[in-house]
Amino acid sequence: ATPAPPLQPTPPARGADASWGGLRGLGAERARLTRMAVVGAVTERWAPEQAGSVTGPWQLAAPIGPATDLWGLGALLYRAVQGHAPYPEDNVAELVDMVCAEPPAFAEECGPLRPIVESLLRQDPTERPDFEELRGWLRSLVRSAPEPDGGLAALPMPEPDPARLPVVRRRGDLHGRHRNPAASRTPRSLGRSLLLGVLVLLAGAVAYALFFLPADSGRQPADGAGPPAQGPSASPPASANEPPKESPKPSAAQPPAASAPPGYTTQQDPEHFEIAVPGGWERRGMNEAGQVRYTDGEYVLTVVPGRDKVEGNPDPATYQKDKEPELAPYRSSTWASGGDVKTTKVGNQLRVTGRYTWIDGNGRSVVARNFVVALGGSYHVVMVTGPQDGEGKVTEVFEKATGSYKSGG
Repeated sequence: ATPAPPLQPTPPARGADASWGGLRGLGAERARLTRMAVVGAVTERWAPEQAGSVTGPWQLAAPIGPATDLWGLGALLYRAVQGHAPYPEDNVAELVDMVCAEPPAFAEECGPLRPIVESLLRQDPTERPDFEELRGWLRSLVRSAPEPDGGLAALPMPEPDPARLPVVRRRGDLHGRHRNPAASRTPRSLGRSLLLGVLVLLAGAVAYALFFLPADSGRQPADGAGPPAQGPSASPPASANEPPKESPKPSAAQPPAASAPPGYTTQQDPEHFEIAVPGGWERRGMNEAGQVRYTDGEYVLTVVPGRDKVEGNPDPATYQKDKEPELAPYRSSTWASGGDVKTTKVGNQLRVTGRYTWIDGNGRSVVARNFVVALGGSYHVVMVTGPQDGEGKVTEVFEKATGSYKSGG
């Protein structure tokens, strides 16, 4: 008798193996579909490794980890700066397919953040930066950002632009790598051109009516023909009555006519200057620094009537910035800011005004409005200081004082 062949292990049925693998793929796909129904069309929640479909029995998506959170951060930054998501969010199924198949739209309006946002939105998780690299980028970006010139109070709040709301998301205009950025702006530029043309035509019509209209030139001689005829007959009485020539009296009374604003008094200071001071403010005599002060609690009006001589050509701006003793606390303060410096020329006079803030030795925030003018070979200074929360009063007193200041009064 021939010996029986050894028993071989029976391999698993091919259909059974496939059905097991299919169950695993089907379970993963069901989990993905359930997440689509729960999360919805939100780009921050659908990284490519989360949105990929599981079709094969042993197909594995990319591991979910910190790179997925970085994708969400990049999508959030894109939405905050651009005003819309990097992918259209009309339908969750289309969003999931586009996240896996197409790169996001260019971050054209992100400015310095553009390389960071685009690196965070890379489809391959291994190509995205890690947290340490991202932290270094953000720190360098913050260090290189310019500091504002003035304080927060000098920055006006932007007015809302209703023309930008709501954002109409079109796949051909807002998304995709090949877009025509000028297509959506054509109507706006056309409207601006039409408005500019209408304004030019109106300006031309007004100029023609003022300078070249013949009816106006003909009316003026007709209207003024009467008074010249009466002029010769009225001249003899004027020459005969010589006593009325004492008309210089009104001109002598003209200086007092420049009355002070309501609530202010015009001070003819003994130090030979004239200035409008709020009523009730106390005058202090000239001190060793050549200053005359008018005080009201924490508010001080300081006048320096020509203490420092002008060397060479008058330069009030450089004097105010680097040499003026009244701004020494500003230059020595650990926290100070300056701005709104303006230089004007009235006749042959150079005038400079500026706004400065600092923290004094008592920890109090001080705001100052400073005025420098070169008169008679010396610098004249008018400065008003007070607490920063009373900047409105400081500005009002400063404008009235500088508008009425006269040297030699």
